[in-house]
Amino acid sequence: MKKRISDQVFIKTWQRYGSPAEVSKALGIDVRGVYKRRAALEAKGVDLSTVSKMAGKYASQLGFEKRREVSIDNGVVLIGSDAHFWPGEPSLAFQGFLALCKELNPKLVILNGDILDAPTVTRHEPPGYRYQPTLKEEIEVLQDRLDAIVKAAPNSQYLRTLGNHDIRFERHLAVHAPQYAGIPGTSLSDHIPGWPCSWTILLNGHTMVRHRHVAGGIHSGYQSTLRAGMSYVHGHLHKLQVTALSDYNGTRFGVDCGTLADPDADEAFDYVEDAPHGWRSGFAVLTFRNGRLMWPEVCYVDRGEAIYRDQVVA
Repeated sequence: MKKRISDQVFIKTWQRYGSPAEVSKALGIDVRGVYKRRAALEAKGVDLSTVSKMAGKYASQLGFEKRREVSIDNGVVLIGSDAHFWPGEPSLAFQGFLALCKELNPKLVILNGDILDAPTVTRHEPPGYRYQPTLKEEIEVLQDRLDAIVKAAPNSQYLRTLGNHDIRFERHLAVHAPQYAGIPGTSLSDHIPGWPCSWTILLNGHTMVRHRHVAGGIHSGYQSTLRAGMSYVHGHLHKLQVTALSDYNGTRFGVDCGTLADPDADEAFDYVEDAPHGWRSGFAVLTFRNGRLMWPEVCYVDRGEAIYRDQVVA
């Protein structure tokens, strides 16, 4: 028999934690149940707003740049792409991401685009009467996930690149309500200020990180680094692979970061209609020694386990 939780207890718990995920744990109810209960209370006029715990700490880092340049002499950079965060339990890849954040103590953590899915503000029609989270729900899940990364890797620098799904947030307002430009809250960065955003991130002058590939297809990693003239790390295709390209100038790498989401279970990917797609859940691990990029590694999900260097991490 389910335990009945009164409105008073729910409100008091929300005011204490201010996070759907934390309220779910505290009350022992499903995250979606938390959202439904909260929506019902807000319909009655109860204010149950939330904000990222890290917002105040990193408020000074707001701002978009075309390209950010970062120097990493010695250390690890974790790069996760295409998380498409939705309400519900975090994916195995994301759990592995947190585990390696704690274990490897990265110098830099990069979320390489499409941290948001934003199906309700896309130009595409919805796939029938299926559940789609509101933007409010998505942002709150996003804040929870990013706060979890900061907690797991407290000594890191945090950056993100702009993905085609992320840009839906501002694009929808720019098209339908341009009068709101510049008002706080109308940019995705306003809600996650601890993660400065740019189109690209250049590491040590020789490794470019960008959400989109330069050239597509099954050889996207090879073709993208060939055209870029340097090691090239991208997402967007959800493939998860490392390709080496060697010539008279040495060796450089093309890296597809895969997806931090679960491509087989996440409702965000219903549009593939259960077709084989070759996507793989996981993320990239870059190690630098004296400024030089070592052979890139990946953490991948297979048969219900997140695996890194032949070890199960989640």
